[in-house]
Parts: sequence; structure tokens; C-alpha cells
Amino acid sequence: MVSFEHANAGSIKEAVRLLGQQDRTPVAIAGGQDLMTMLKDELVRPGLVVNLKTVPGLTEITYDERKGLSIGALATLTDVEEHPVVRAKYPALAQAAAAVGTPQIRNMGTVGGNLCQRPQCWYFRGDFPCLRRGGDYCSAAVGQNKYHCILGGDPCYIVHPSDLAVPLRAYGASVEIVGPKGKRTVSLDDFFLLPSQDVRRENVLEPGEVVTWVRVPPSDGAKAAFVKFTERGAWDFAVVSVAAVLRKEAGNGKVAGGRIVLGGVAPVPWLAGKANAALTGVEPTDEVLERVADLALEGASPLEHNAYKVPLAKTLVKRALQQALAS
Repeated sequence: MVSFEHANAGSIKEAVRLLGQQDRTPVAIAGGQDLMTMLKDELVRPGLVVNLKTVPGLTEITYDERKGLSIGALATLTDVEEHPVVRAKYPALAQAAAAVGTPQIRNMGTVGGNLCQRPQCWYFRGDFPCLRRGGDYCSAAVGQNKYHCILGGDPCYIVHPSDLAVPLRAYGASVEIVGPKGKRTVSLDDFFLLPSQDVRRENVLEPGEVVTWVRVPPSDGAKAAFVKFTERGAWDFAVVSVAAVLRKEAGNGKVAGGRIVLGGVAPVPWLAGKANAALTGVEPTDEVLERVADLALEGASPLEHNAYKVPLAKTLVKRALQQALAS
């Protein structure tokens, strides 16, 4: 690990000032689990590491009936998993938080860090040619790509590693960002970047900017579920995950609308647009759910070793919908 200076930020203003010193190639640290790995592998070589956990006021989770849920970026995954309002009104989010890693990881990991973590692709993390690290091509496109994306790739085939991002996008969440130019709010629909938009970045954060809050609209009685498939029972990233958030019509049992978001299949939490449109105003029969699952994977383009993800994702879409409807 290369040597670096360390600074405890006493406020967001100070954190932004420190992170704006681009001549020192600064990076932010919160829970630090992803960053420490990258430091040890020298994937990042900062001159300054800025500690955000010393910034007060960003660990809170609050709820307002009109405004919805507010989650400080420094709240831990355990905080989210165990919060009574999250469990009652946003169950898919609580389920996703509970599915992350181990208790130790959830006790340390923060909401902001989970959303902003870097790809787990072994070509990005290893000593291989990698577009995201400035190389000329994506090694995953022609190499071992069992865990890589089947939607939204080209020219880079990473999958986004965040579990929380999947239900948060399904719930229509946004993030509050503070930086040198002030404060802005960005929908999660616009926060994450496809490789075709920028092959070097996973999100829209500019130098000096930090995520401070996650805002989630009122749930309004939505039924929801999150399901995740991993190769081992714990401490693993999703091979495929699905969050489904549904609203029912009063009195007739039809689905008034919904949002399905997939994880583990794309470089961003993947919003299944055609599938979501097909959910509106329908009776949720098995045939309808099968059709919705097919639409969710429409356009999938598997690589040599990951075609199994298509039927797996379809199965999980249907399972998430069934669990949401039964909740």
C-alpha cells in the first residue's frame, strides 16, 4: 500500500474542500471495506484519504408521511436492516440490507459506500487489460465471464455490485449530493452510468462531490420483495437479484403499477421498463407473471459463459413478484 495522508473531516463543507484538492488525488473513506481492498491492490494511489465518519448528522434514518424516508449516507447496513419503519414500509430495502455479506460487514458498511462501491470484476481488480482502468479492451468480453453482465454491456461488461441500489431504484429513490458547486439531488434512475455513457465511471459524482442523503418517496402501502441468488449462502455478491415494488388497485386485486429492478445482470441496477409497463392494470395470474418475466429479460445478450443468467433472472423476477403480492 502506498503512503498517504489522512484527514478527519469535521463537516461536509470541510470534506468537500479536502476532496477538491485534486493535486493530492484524494479519496473518501466511510466504512472503508471496498476502499481498503483497492488501496492494498494499488488500484487507487491517493495522496490524501478523507474520513467521512467524523462528519456529524449523517447516520440518521427518519420518516415523514408526506416526504418519505431519509437515510443518511453514513447509516450502516445494519441500521437499515433493523430500522422498524424500513422493515414495515420498505421491506425490500430491509431484505436487501440483510442480504449483504456478513454481520461484521453490515455493521461497518455504509449506505453511501454500498451505492458507490467499485466493480468486483476480476479483470478490473487484477493485472489484466481493462477499459475501466485505461486499457484498450475489456478482457471479460473474451475471457472468463461467468459472473458478468447480460444487459447494457458493451464496451465494458461489469455488473454493479450494490444490493441496496436494486430496491432503492425500485422504490424511486434519489440521492442528495454536495460538492464544490453546491448541493444537487439526482434520481437513482440518473445516478448510475452505463459504459456507453462513460467507461471509466459508475456514477455521476464529480471530483469533490459526496453523497450525503438518500431520499425515498412515501411507500403508500406498496407491496414489495427483494430476492437474491448467490453461489454460497453468505458473504457473497449477487449472481442475480430482483426487487419488485407493486401497487394494487383498490377492490379488484389488479396491479395498478410497479417497478422491477434487476441486480447482477447489468453495469447499473437494471430497470425493466417493458416489464413494468406490462404490470399496469392486469390481474397477476401465473401467465401474466411469466410474460412479465420474459419482458424483463428482453434484449439480453449473454457472453460465452453466462447464458444461465437469463433463465435464472426470469425465475427470480417471477419469485419476487409472487413474494411481493403475498406480502
